[in-house]
Formats: sequence, structure tokens, C-alpha cells
Amino acid sequence: MPILLFGSRHLELITGKKTTTIRKLWKNPLSKGDRLHCYWNLVSKEREKLFEAEVTDVEVIKFKDIIKNDELAKEEGFENAAELEAEFRKTYPDDTEDDSLFQIIRFKKYPIDKWEGEKIDEKAMITKRADILFDSGRFRDSIMCYTAALRHEPDDVYLLNKKGDNLSRLGKFDEAIESYDKALEMDPENEFIWNNKAIALLNSNKPEEALKSNTRALKLNENNVVVLYWRGFILEMLGQFENSLKCYEKLLKIDPLNPDVWNAKGNVLTRLERTEEALAAYDKALELCLESTPDASMWNRKGNALLELGRAEESLNCYNEALKLDPDNDVFWINKGVALMELGEFEKAVESFNRSLLINPANDDARVLKDECLENF
Repeated sequence: MPILLFGSRHLELITGKKTTTIRKLWKNPLSKGDRLHCYWNLVSKEREKLFEAEVTDVEVIKFKDIIKNDELAKEEGFENAAELEAEFRKTYPDDTEDDSLFQIIRFKKYPIDKWEGEKIDEKAMITKRADILFDSGRFRDSIMCYTAALRHEPDDVYLLNKKGDNLSRLGKFDEAIESYDKALEMDPENEFIWNNKAIALLNSNKPEEALKSNTRALKLNENNVVVLYWRGFILEMLGQFENSLKCYEKLLKIDPLNPDVWNAKGNVLTRLERTEEALAAYDKALELCLESTPDASMWNRKGNALLELGRAEESLNCYNEALKLDPDNDVFWINKGVALMELGEFEKAVESFNRSLLINPANDDARVLKDECLENF
């Protein structure tokens, strides 16, 4: 029973597009008509069956000919023949002489009812792979897998929602909304999908429609912290700052230890020119956040609030903290420069604006502020 192990690079096995593989010539070579049992090459304890297949053709080829063939390399999942060569020299260190023999195996998948060995839930296997890829940020790969899983059950709400999430992360918001709408046809009482649709609408520059979708979610569960958070943000984007603030305050009654919400509250208070209250909110956010991973943007916003209150020395400390975490942020360097100007340290301010311009030469604000500093030397 010939067994083939595949790595995660070969995701097109799931869609059925990949029907070829290249392997070192075995002692007992494969022949047309042989049955293959194919598995993901994971840690042995977690190895998963992919499918069974029939060999449709076997071609024996020399290594020197493989490494010149870009088209063949792409069939095997590589960018080009050079990438294939590098990988094969690592995988087959003793079999990469010019005349070393390999076999190009072409195959076709058997439908599950034709399998001889253990049968699997193919949809569940593909979905699991898609979830792993999604969680690791490989959205182009995961959407391919979710789409393949949907072929088994086109009305699966979970898959339609996850496909929408993938499309949103790839910036394909109209397609994401279509996927969410299909999911909502099946499950119109799902608050999370209504909210996901709201986020996609907001990213499509349709904040009024986003608010309607978010409202549908909120009617289903008025205490859903995710829905409330996005409602506050959507209202802020619509310029409804007082309503946004009420939303964040309600959320903080439910989840008072969430630094992101305290930070969002600080942003709205800043928009309302309630600077002292904004500063208190940023301080609370930092207090909660510093217990884990500090956030550069949070330090920057606190610096802005302090600067607005005329507390330039304290704001400078905040900008320094922000730059420790994100030293390549040209805006943070500008803000530090402004604080230094307020303190009368024009030479240091020029250095800060120069750092900003090194990172982003197109930053006109840094250039104008630098010229203003130079006039004060």
C-alpha cells in the first residue's frame, strides 16, 4: 500500500488542483493504476489522512532536468526551479547528483465511497486546516480552504462567516458582505455575523449601513461586549461622540478591566475636548495594559493629551516610551519634536524631525516644523 506524505505547502491538494508530485525514485517504483494513500505530513501523533488516489502516470526524470524546469517546480508548489532545487538538496542530500533519478507521479483522487482504507470527514479535515491557517494569519491560504469546505456544504453558517472574515482581512469587503449575507439567510439571529457585516460595511466607507447592521446585532444581545465596542467605534466615525461615549461607558460597566475600551473612551473624550478626563482614561488604559504588553499608540495618545494640557515635559516622557516600542513611526518622532519645541529645545527638536524625515521623506509636517525650529536657533 504506497503512502505519500504531504506538507502544508501543498494546499491545492484540498481544492483538487494539485494532481502531481515529485519523489525520489523508490526501490519498488510506482506504476499506473496503483492506489495511493495520502496524508498530511504532520507530527506522527497528529497525522491526518487526506484522500486515496489512483496513479494515472509515472515519469522517471533526472535531477539535472528537474532543476531546470520552472513549470514543473510550480506544479510541486514552488515559485521556481531554483526554489525547488534548494528544498530538494535539503530533503534528499544523498540523491542530488545530476543523474539521480526521481519520479513524477500523476494521480486522481478517488471519491470517498471508493476508498479501501479508513474513511474521513473530508469537510471537517479541510475546515480544521482552514482554521489553523486563519489563526496563523495566512488568509489567502485559509480562504482557499474555506471555499473548498463549502463545496461539501454550501449553506454551512460557520464556513460562510469564516470566509467573510478572510475576505475582510484581504480587503475584499463587498465579497465579505455577500458571504455574511448568505450566512444570515441561514441564521438571521446570529449577533456575531451581523456585527461582522457591520465591520465590513464600515471598512467599505458605509458607516450608516454599518450602524444598522450593528443595531440588528445589539437587539439580539444588548450586552455583547464585541458588538458594543464596535458600536462605539461606528458612532465615533459618524461624529456622534456623546452616543459613542455612552456606549463605551456601558461597556466598561460590563468589562471594567479592558484597556482597549478605556483607550477608546479616551479618544472620544479627546474629540469632545474633555482633555483631563481623556488623560484619566488613557492612564487607566496604560495601567491595565502595562501588566501585559504596552501599546505604543496608547503612550502616544497620552502624550498628545498631556501636550494639549501644556504638560510638555510629561508628554515627552510618553513619546519616548512610544518610540521605544515603535522606533520607526514617523508621527511619533514629530510629536516628540513638538514637545521639545514647547520646552525650547529647538536643536533636539530638529533632530527629532530629521528622524521622522529619514523614515518618511514625504512627511511635509516634519519638514515645515523643522524649518520653523531652524528659525529659532
